[in-house]
Amino acid sequence: MAEITAALVKELRERSGVGMMDCKKALVETNGDIEAAIDWLRAKGLSKAAKKSDRVAAEGVVAIATEENGAGETAAAIEFNAETDFVARNDLFQTAAKQFAALGLKHEGVEAISAAAMENGRTVADEITQLIATIGENMTLRRSARLSVTEGAVASYVHNAVSPGIGRIGVLVAIEGAGDKAAVRELGRKIAMHVAATAPLALDTSDLDPAAIEKERAVLIEKAKEEGRPEGMIEKIVEGQINKFQKEVVLSKQPFVMDPDVTIEQLVVNTGKELGAELKLVGFVRLALGEGVEKADTPDFAAEVASMTGGN
Repeated sequence: MAEITAALVKELRERSGVGMMDCKKALVETNGDIEAAIDWLRAKGLSKAAKKSDRVAAEGVVAIATEENGAGETAAAIEFNAETDFVARNDLFQTAAKQFAALGLKHEGVEAISAAAMENGRTVADEITQLIATIGENMTLRRSARLSVTEGAVASYVHNAVSPGIGRIGVLVAIEGAGDKAAVRELGRKIAMHVAATAPLALDTSDLDPAAIEKERAVLIEKAKEEGRPEGMIEKIVEGQINKFQKEVVLSKQPFVMDPDVTIEQLVVNTGKELGAELKLVGFVRLALGEGVEKADTPDFAAEVASMTGGN
């Protein structure tokens, strides 16, 4: 029996694109013959996964998992992508997404989750490879996020839910405080719904990405010039617009969608007073499916049929 070294497994993985466990099994079955192992993987339908890795995966689901830990709570959200909405509705795909989200409670970041072991003994990365080979589409664990509080609640909201904890937009909101946990979680849920609707860029003004501000400033300066505003007034006009922009995209400063007379910041303070405990909004996460993924242009059906039949 030939020795199955880590280097040999690594080489087969690089050549086939198949998970480590399946590569090791293939080498064991073929007595360490890497060419025979490649054929073995092909015969099992596993090496097909590598051929699909360059396809754009912009569909899929966002999945959320939560757990209580003493007085506090932790919640995790992941984005698991596939090529088509049809596959995103597949039970195997959705079950895997829920399992990956649950692992996100203990492992932070895509790399750590991908390396984490599942109950079936495979790593998440190997499980995804197996799913690609089984279902026949490229898939990727694209993003993950986790929020935790030692006292308080991490509330969640899933928009366009296709099943509990799974949908196209997932939001987490973390609130610290010693008030009634159910009431704090309900406050967080309402804010999470607000976040899903408004897509804020930052929790507070100080957290706003300087690049986002500068980008907006450049647009506003150019716009002011196009409108023929006096050169000496442009800077003052733009600064006023920047202040307005910050209030529009900063969560704590936004008017609450359910009561526009109150900002999110005021809502948290007011609820804390009602509960007799100081509350603090400490973080939020919003994952929208396919956000930022560059999708390939798809010709319309008529044009596609015409091109296939030689029509113009």
